[in-house]
Amino acid sequence: MPEGLNPIETGKKLHEHGEAAHEQAEAAEGHGEAGDRHSRHSRIVQIGEAALLALVTLTAAWAGYSAARWGTASRVEIAQSSTLRNIATRDDLTALSLRNFDSSTFSAWFTAFTLNSPQKEAIAERRFRPAFRVAFNAWMATDPLHNPHAPPGPTYMPQYKLPAQTQADALDNQASAKFQEGNHAGLVSDEYVRITVFLAAVLFLVGIGSSFKLHSVRYALIAVGSVLLIASLVLILHQPVLPS
Repeated sequence: MPEGLNPIETGKKLHEHGEAAHEQAEAAEGHGEAGDRHSRHSRIVQIGEAALLALVTLTAAWAGYSAARWGTASRVEIAQSSTLRNIATRDDLTALSLRNFDSSTFSAWFTAFTLNSPQKEAIAERRFRPAFRVAFNAWMATDPLHNPHAPPGPTYMPQYKLPAQTQADALDNQASAKFQEGNHAGLVSDEYVRITVFLAAVLFLVGIGSSFKLHSVRYALIAVGSVLLIASLVLILHQPVLPS
């Protein structure tokens, strides 16, 4: 993890620094009714800032953890998509090779057939794959010599099957689905990172608030920070559950 400024620690340090300066200022003011009122407001502000800081710290920790989990899920699913795509490509090449072999053996048979050489036809038929022979026999049963509606060749018959092609299509669909899931997980991870930025802004407001002597300013900063915290919590509640 790259080193950088930790927003949580920064907020705490600013808050502690401001409180120390504020306590020194209160000690210099002395006692009395005005001092008691000022002290009461200070305690209220301190409690509000401490509560807000605690809630933001917990929420930021959860958002960071969620972003990491969704980011990991995104990388894993995209890697699985790539693996499935590679296997699908391999099966697709296997199916293509088998189709080319079937076409070459059928071409040899057709050449022998046009030469009216039953012996050569028999030799060509012995080279047929068993699966292709099933489609060839079904095609011959359609009487292609006299039936104008017969399919152009055995590969056009419903009996012609290429399991490798079927497997390749299924794996390709799975790869597309995995890629979509990985892309969605990446977007959710980005959303949690955006929420973490909002929470860092709250920590900044709480940190600089302790530097002001005017309680009205500190109340305003607490209010703004609370609004940002509530907005962040609403965004978190709208996110999907963590991936298993």
